[in-house]
Amino acid sequence: MVKDIPNTETLISKIIGGIEKVKGVEVNLIDLRPIQNTVCSYFIICTGTSSIHVNAIVNSVHKTVSKNLKEKPYHTEGAENGEWVLIDYIDVVVHVFQKQIRDRYNLESLWGDAQNIQIASNY
Repeated sequence: MVKDIPNTETLISKIIGGIEKVKGVEVNLIDLRPIQNTVCSYFIICTGTSSIHVNAIVNSVHKTVSKNLKEKPYHTEGAENGEWVLIDYIDVVVHVFQKQIRDRYNLESLWGDAQNIQIASNY
């Protein structure tokens, strides 16, 4: 039996839904497809207000994607300190930051040639 693989748009939608469930802020979708030799097709970047909030966002993304798409991330890194957690879904990589860490690394500026879409919050 061949497992249905969710399409990228559905995966992005579920990830953003998981972020919004626990009120992640400053959510950006970065489309890396036009850039050659990138590690994935999309970054989703968001901010949590504390290490507890960062970990709540990560857990919500995991649960939402798993429940709706039966998918688990290939790898999750950084959950121990809750400052910058990376969730790797191969085609989509999610970065959940605390504000000061996000400001320091400024991933959006590193990928200046990519389309950066700010996701409006529903709250």
